[in-house]
Formats: sequence, structure tokens, C-alpha cells
Amino acid sequence: MTGTVLTGCAEDPNEGTNGVGRLPAAKIQSKTRAAAENAGAVRVHGNVVSGGRTYALDMRLKDDGGDGSVTTKGTTFELLRVGEELFVKADADFWSHGGGQGEGGADAAAAAKLGGKFVKVPQGDPSYKKFSGFTDKALLLDGLLTLHGTLATDGHDEQAGVRTIRITGDKGSGGTLEVSLEGKPYPLRLERAGGAGTLTFSAWGEDFALRQPEKNETVDYGKQLPAS
Repeated sequence: MTGTVLTGCAEDPNEGTNGVGRLPAAKIQSKTRAAAENAGAVRVHGNVVSGGRTYALDMRLKDDGGDGSVTTKGTTFELLRVGEELFVKADADFWSHGGGQGEGGADAAAAAKLGGKFVKVPQGDPSYKKFSGFTDKALLLDGLLTLHGTLATDGHDEQAGVRTIRITGDKGSGGTLEVSLEGKPYPLRLERAGGAGTLTFSAWGEDFALRQPEKNETVDYGKQLPAS
């Protein structure tokens, strides 16, 4: 009788939640991806390691564009995409060193004109695909919200005061994802497989204004950026 009473009084970590904590890990991942895809907006903050380079991101994203900052190798640049129009804003040093991508950037005079301005990235320029990927909600989340290997649940946690369920791929080596147990099952924190970065997700569904920069803030460099 005593054992029955204790079992009945044990706290259920899923009590009062959205219920995804009771589901198998694969189902949780499916639901959190669907919630992310259907959300109108999100803020992504943290680090991503790609191609041997670490990128620190702080981006606000929605279906028709995004804005924010990216830092890599000590250089920070701002990105703004409104529809298909993509702009990069950085200091003159960024442009004089080849847009942070190697040797052969703009000369000092040209770099000075570009510094501090929103420089329009031509769609035919090789940089367009690379830079726009940081502002593409669907593309970025699709690439990030994937755990590799055998999925499993790994206990309950809390992120920024929100209760979560943790799911892992291959016991964590394939990545770890914290999913909200409150409201919609949004992803809140991701540790990428292979130590490829850690990201937090917030402001799900919170719309924000995107506007084209004013003409006096903008430089149209032409068909190709320096050292692209």
C-alpha cells in the first residue's frame, strides 16, 4: 500500500505541459521542426562552425527576410535582406580585406566609400548565396534542426525559465536539442553534432519590421562585390 501511495504522489515532469515530453524522440523532433517552420519569426543567437570557420550569429529571421550581425575571425558585419534585396554593412577595414574572405579587397578609397554603408549584394555575385543563407529562415533552420544518429530523450531541463525536454542524437554525439514543454514545442537550444556550435532560439512568432535602407545609406557597387 505504501508503495502505491508514493508512486501516486510522484511528480510528473510533464504535468501541465504541451505533452510532447511523453512522446518518442523522433515524434518530438518532427513536432518541433513543424512548429519552427510554421512560426512567422525567430531570433537565432550563438555560434556555428562551418568549413573550419566559426561564425557568431545574432539574427532575426522571418519568411521574407531577416537582419542582424555575423562575426568571424574578429570581423563583424551586418546583414539585411528584404525580399530578394540583400545588403551588407561593415566598416572600411572589412572591404579593404576582401570582404573578410581573403586577399584582394577594394582599394582604400573604394573601401572608405563602402564603410558604414548598406552595400547591395548583386544576386549574380558568388557572395549572395553565402550571405543570404544567414538571412533565410527556412534554409537556416532546415540545416540546423537536424540531429544525427539514433534519437532518444534525455531528461527534462529549463531554458530561460521555460521547461524543456531534451532529445539527443547518438547520446549527444549527434547533437542535443532542448524543446519547449510550454506552448508550442519550439526548439530553444541546440548543441550541434561534432562540436559545431551552440545556438539559442527565442522570440518565436514575434514579428518585426524590415525596411529597405534609405538611399543615402546605400551603395550599389554594381554586378560584383570586391574580392567576391
